Amino acid sequence: MARPALEVADILNRHGDAFLARHRLSRGQLKVIGAIRACRTAVLGGHVARCEGCDHSRIAYNSCRNRHCPKCQGQTARAWLERRQADLLPVPYYHVVFTLPAAVAAVAFQNKAVVYDLLFRTAADTLLTIAAVPKHLGAKIGLTAVLHTWGSAMTHHPHVHIVVPGGGLSPDGARWIACRPGFFLPVRVLSRLFRRLFLDRLAEAHRAGRLTFHGELTTLAQAGAFAAYLAPLRRAEWVVYAKRPFAGPESVLAYLSRYTHRVAIANSRLLALDERGVTFRWKDYRARNGAKGSEWIKTLTLSADEFLRRFLLHVLPDGFHRIRHYGLFASGKRAANLARIRSLLAPSSLPRAANPEPEPAVAGPPAGPACPCCGGRMIIVERFRRGEAPRLRPSAVGIDTS
Repeated sequence: MARPALEVADILNRHGDAFLARHRLSRGQLKVIGAIRACRTAVLGGHVARCEGCDHSRIAYNSCRNRHCPKCQGQTARAWLERRQADLLPVPYYHVVFTLPAAVAAVAFQNKAVVYDLLFRTAADTLLTIAAVPKHLGAKIGLTAVLHTWGSAMTHHPHVHIVVPGGGLSPDGARWIACRPGFFLPVRVLSRLFRRLFLDRLAEAHRAGRLTFHGELTTLAQAGAFAAYLAPLRRAEWVVYAKRPFAGPESVLAYLSRYTHRVAIANSRLLALDERGVTFRWKDYRARNGAKGSEWIKTLTLSADEFLRRFLLHVLPDGFHRIRHYGLFASGKRAANLARIRSLLAPSSLPRAANPEPEPAVAGPPAGPACPCCGGRMIIVERFRRGEAPRLRPSAVGIDTS
C-alpha cells in the first residue's frame, strides 16, 4: 500500500515541539506523540527483505503498535476480525448507537475512565434489560460494543456503537427467540431507560467521590450544583439511534473492520499542511439529509495547534478497553453460549434481514508483500534493533514506510 501524501506523523514532526512547549499534556498523550513520530522509522528498528527472484532489497521499519496511531490500526483490526469471524451467527444483526449529551460529555472529558465505563455498562444494561421484557423480545442477548469519542471534525463526541444479533436465548436456554423482521427493540423505550440509568449512576459516582472537576466545571464538585446541572438532562431527549439491519454476517464483518480500530482521524482524510494549517475532509451529518450526492462531505482547515489539540482529546486512559462484549458474549461464557445457539438454529428457519443490501465480505489478511520489481516473494534476510542501522547500505535498498 502506498504511503499517504500526508500523515499525522508529518504534522507532529513539523509542529509537535512547538505544541509541547505551549501545552501541558498527560503522560498518555506524550506517549502517543512519541509513538506516532517513531512509527515505521529507524527509531524502532526493523528488517531487510530481499526478493527471491531478482534480489531487490527493501528496508521495512517496525510499527509502534499504539492504538491511537493511524498507521497501525489496519493490521490490528485484521487480526481482531480473524478471531471474531468464528463468533458470527447465521442470523440478522442490528446496529444501535448510544450517545452522551454535550453537558455529560463535558463531565466525561474530565473523568474519562469513570464516565466512559458508565457509558459502556449503561448502554449494555439498557439493551439487556429491554430485550428480557416478554412484550419486546423476552430473551437473553449478546452484544459487542465499541467506544468512539469523536465526531467527524474531531470534536469531543462520546458514543458507543453496538452490534447485536436479532434475537436471543429463551430464559431457560431451550430455544432461540428471533426478533421481528427488520425491527429489534423500540428506540424510545431504550432512550428513556438509558437516560434514567446513566444519570442515576453518574449521581452515585459523584456521591462516592469518584468524579473530579476543574476549570469551568469546578463548582460541580458541590453536591447541590451537580444535582442542578443534571436536572435539565432528566427531561431532555437522549439520542439512541437504531440503524437498518445488516445484510448478513459478512456485512457485519465489513462494518466491524471499519469501526473497531478506528482512530480520531485517518491519514487518508488529510489533504494539506501549509501556512494556513491542516486541511482535512469531514462529514457534516447535520447537512446530510438535505444535501445532494456527497455535498455533506466538506473540508475544514484548522491551525496545526488546534488540529493536534483535537487529535489528543481522544487519547484513552491506559488500560481502558474500547471494545467490550456483554450478555451471552461476555468473556468466559461466549464459547459455550455460541455453541448452544448454533445447536438450536436450523438453517431452514433462519429469519432474513429486511431489505438486505449485499456487501462484500472482508478479505483475510494479505500475504507477505510482493516484490515491486518482479512480483516475486520477499523474504527477510536481516533484522536490526531499535536505533541500529541495517548492515545493507540504505542507498542500495528501497524504504518501506507504508
